[in-house]
Amino acid sequence: MATLLLTLVLLVSLAFGIPIVYSFLLAAAITILLADTGISFTFMAQSMTVAVDSFPLMAVPFFILAGFIMGRGGISKRLFALANALVGHLPGGIGVAAVLTAMFFSAISGSALATTAAIGHIMIPEMVRVGYTRRYSAALIAASGAIGVVLPPSIPLVLFGVVTGTSIGDLFIAAVIPGILMGLALMGWVIVHARRNHIQASTRSTGLERLQALRGSIGGLLMPIIILGGIYGGVFTPTEAAVVAVVYGLVVSLLFYRESTVHEILGTFGRSAISTSGLMVIVAAAVVFGHFLTIEGVPETLVSSISGVSDNPTVIILLAVLLLLLIGTFMDTIPAILLTSPVLVPVLAEIGMDPIHIGVVVVVLLAIGFITPPFGPNVFIAADTAKVSSEKVLVSIVPGLLLLIGVALIVSFVPWLSMVFISS
Repeated sequence: MATLLLTLVLLVSLAFGIPIVYSFLLAAAITILLADTGISFTFMAQSMTVAVDSFPLMAVPFFILAGFIMGRGGISKRLFALANALVGHLPGGIGVAAVLTAMFFSAISGSALATTAAIGHIMIPEMVRVGYTRRYSAALIAASGAIGVVLPPSIPLVLFGVVTGTSIGDLFIAAVIPGILMGLALMGWVIVHARRNHIQASTRSTGLERLQALRGSIGGLLMPIIILGGIYGGVFTPTEAAVVAVVYGLVVSLLFYRESTVHEILGTFGRSAISTSGLMVIVAAAVVFGHFLTIEGVPETLVSSISGVSDNPTVIILLAVLLLLLIGTFMDTIPAILLTSPVLVPVLAEIGMDPIHIGVVVVVLLAIGFITPPFGPNVFIAADTAKVSSEKVLVSIVPGLLLLIGVALIVSFVPWLSMVFISS
């Protein structure tokens, strides 16, 4: 009774367009009032407080702040200059460079929305200038932005690690190859599109030009190396690494690039605080919702139900893939992880999947939700930047969407891609 009421209120709330955080809290509150769950409003408040009182979770606001600082510090155009120098001569030229720029920036921001917004304003005008249509340019930028939550320092991977007790450092390392595969798939899409539409490549850069572009972007490129090297080398924890990222971002922006004033950089603190506060409220509300599911035995029920459908690992993985793709179409990555992880980890672990591999699969599949309606925020950001309707962008993005789903399936069924660098 309680589970049915909880789920029904949540679905009705979402259907009426109520924000996900309020939908979680409303479902919990109505269930407390109408069902005998043994949970009180006092327990609900305590659970919300405890949920965000977590040392590992502190990595999230610091990584968000680091991304804002590096984005404001002029790194985006330098990353594009490097990407164009490296791959601009390939078929598709600027388009291929746009994907590579997104990959570079993803390794700094840890956010799909930040990546899409930061590179969109630079790349879309450049792509249109060389012959790409506005709708295709926006579609490519939106799809490339999804890589932002896969490559470390991925904020969703941090949350998955916190929720499931999985090593965040190992999750970061495990996500590198899947994130690169996503980028390569989109580059292939660009090359085919460019050849069919006779879009010219850029002039091949000389060795000196590439060296100059590398020197100009080295300040930004070093950050993911420092973060991953420090975490995996045991120098600092993921939370400490996030603080290091903030300090490093301040040094690079104010002393190395010098494109922003102290006042402008301080402005990123306010924007970061707003983003963080909204995220933490979602985390707290989702934890309360999860407590209801746990008390009602929903994870155990789903494990037995899915196992009852089939004991074939392939079938179980496909069911999990379909579930995550569906959830990603209407729910942000953060609440989706908080909602599904307690359920899916036991199911997939039972068929032999490593929790590290599970975390990467979950995040890769949910990342696709950034370009699928009705959620698809990357599409709306890129469409607005390109001054084209989101409906046209959604039509143009279909090939890229199918390619990313293909990569997600490969990552799901080939554990080696995620686990090759993880020590047993």
